[in-house]
Amino acid sequence: MLDSNSLYVKDENGNEKRMTILFTFDNEVTKKQYVVFQDPEQDEDEVYASAYDENGQLLPIETDEEWEMVEEVINTFVEDNENA
Repeated sequence: MLDSNSLYVKDENGNEKRMTILFTFDNEVTKKQYVVFQDPEQDEDEVYASAYDENGQLLPIETDEEWEMVEEVINTFVEDNENA
């Protein structure tokens, strides 16, 4: 579930955990929307990504090519923030 700057995921024990959304983006090739987020209680360098649908439900990133595209976007985001 997504809201303006947080999303909630279930951990391996079924407990809901609040994550901080770093940014979202659309990809014209895959026709999907993606969210990049991190656990505010963990290492700041560790980020997660997932696709999501129009209802805000998280969907798996399915292929290596899709992961490579998402990693490129994340790296660009990090570089832009370091230079800001």
